[in-house]
Amino acid sequence: MNPPVFDSHNAAIAQAGGNPSEAAVREYLTFTLGAEEYGVDILKVQEIRGYDAVTRIPDAPDFIKGVINLRGTIVPVVDMRLKFKLGRAEYNEFTVMIILNIARRVVGMVVDGVSDVMQLTAEQIRPAPEFGSAINTRYITGLGTLDSRMLILVDIEKLMSGSDMALMDAHAQSLQ
Repeated sequence: MNPPVFDSHNAAIAQAGGNPSEAAVREYLTFTLGAEEYGVDILKVQEIRGYDAVTRIPDAPDFIKGVINLRGTIVPVVDMRLKFKLGRAEYNEFTVMIILNIARRVVGMVVDGVSDVMQLTAEQIRPAPEFGSAINTRYITGLGTLDSRMLILVDIEKLMSGSDMALMDAHAQSLQ
């Protein structure tokens, strides 16, 4: 006879009086880049604001638009269209900056627009497809489906903690 499997996450929820099946629902802030819809874990989002002018940083990669001063914190700003190689964005009244709090770092993410908050169960999330070496999918955690909508789920911590962001941190530190 096998010993029972211990799942610390579900055990913690049950101990708190919740139902483990309720924990399977995760919330994602959805945003658009061109015609595609993406999602990031809502727990990583600090705030959503209109696009502000940024201070350019010399020698920064193209996708790093620069930095903003957010209530005394120097925040690097990443243009997601450029990061994902989707072409140049036109900044207009719908352009949005999502302020994220990830890995003890505050980062701004410029997107075409914010849609809504979507709840997905584990059954609604499919693994990211394999494209071989032609397309880099290391930042994609899966594809969420709800009715006719398909959402590309982004591992924002992995995306924003790469070597490019370490370079940006060094520039931001020099400004403080």
